[in-house]
Amino acid sequence: MYTAAFRVLEILSSSKEPVTGDDISLKLSISRSAVWKHIQKLTEIGYEISTSHEGYLLKQRTDIHLPYEVHKKLRTGFIGRQMRYFEKTPSTISTAKEILQNENVERIHGMVVIAEEQTGGMGRLGRSWLSPSGGIWVTIVLNPAIPVERLFMVTMAGAIAVARSIRREYDLGALIKWPNDIFIGDKKVAGLLLEIGADEGVVNYCLLGIGIDVNIPVNKLEEVLIDGVTSISSELEHDVDRAALLARVLKEFESRYLLLEEEEYDAIIREWKSLSCTLDHRVKILTLKNTFEGDAFDIDESGALMIRKDNGRVEHVISGDCLNT
Repeated sequence: MYTAAFRVLEILSSSKEPVTGDDISLKLSISRSAVWKHIQKLTEIGYEISTSHEGYLLKQRTDIHLPYEVHKKLRTGFIGRQMRYFEKTPSTISTAKEILQNENVERIHGMVVIAEEQTGGMGRLGRSWLSPSGGIWVTIVLNPAIPVERLFMVTMAGAIAVARSIRREYDLGALIKWPNDIFIGDKKVAGLLLEIGADEGVVNYCLLGIGIDVNIPVNKLEEVLIDGVTSISSELEHDVDRAALLARVLKEFESRYLLLEEEEYDAIIREWKSLSCTLDHRVKILTLKNTFEGDAFDIDESGALMIRKDNGRVEHVISGDCLNT
């Protein structure tokens, strides 16, 4: 997207003084009129560039979540090295599946699909997930070299990555709520969703969807969820650099994903437990079949939450809603 324009942007980014059109033209071997067209493209996508007789000066970067901005901060080996950006899409997971119809998953292993806005974002159990501009809405495409019985740990690795990133970037006490939500205090700030494509028991791909409420006023989120959600900007009372946060999340995820490929499962489980706001709490479980309370004390080897009920019986909960009581 706008590859030539970003070459102009790189020149402006490297200078604290105005750069003349002639200098840009000479460096890139393009005409002055082409330089002007690229400047216009950059301003259209949100870059503030002043124009004077001295030349062009970059005043402010765009707040649009462009791969160009993420890549400048990215410190990964393969996660996010390929990116696809969409201004608006129903969901990044559905878009990733469309991409896979025409691409070999081995070739795009680690690709990140980014949307500025999702019109049909989905959470667990088919619930809708409001995804306005200002958040991080991405899906990571994976060709996992991980045993099928351990694939649930990809979500664990992603949850750890998001929680660690928020804690390290902003000193906010983000914790993981089983099975795949990130909370700050008693309010949800992020969620994850794993979708697996398999055929006759053979896993073809994994898609890890991540949604983070970043620079979004709480009153823009769904009215019915106002008391249960928050955003990073609401917690800090100022906007943050989304590109820097996403680059951090991808780096944190890659390091945990590589542990999974190296079969270091215990390391992931230990870290997940250390960030859990569910374990060692009394919880209420709501499933499609029943509702009960008990003490959440562990997770088993399949990722199920282990609940000790008041009668002493232990329940292994694979899916459902979990509420701290």
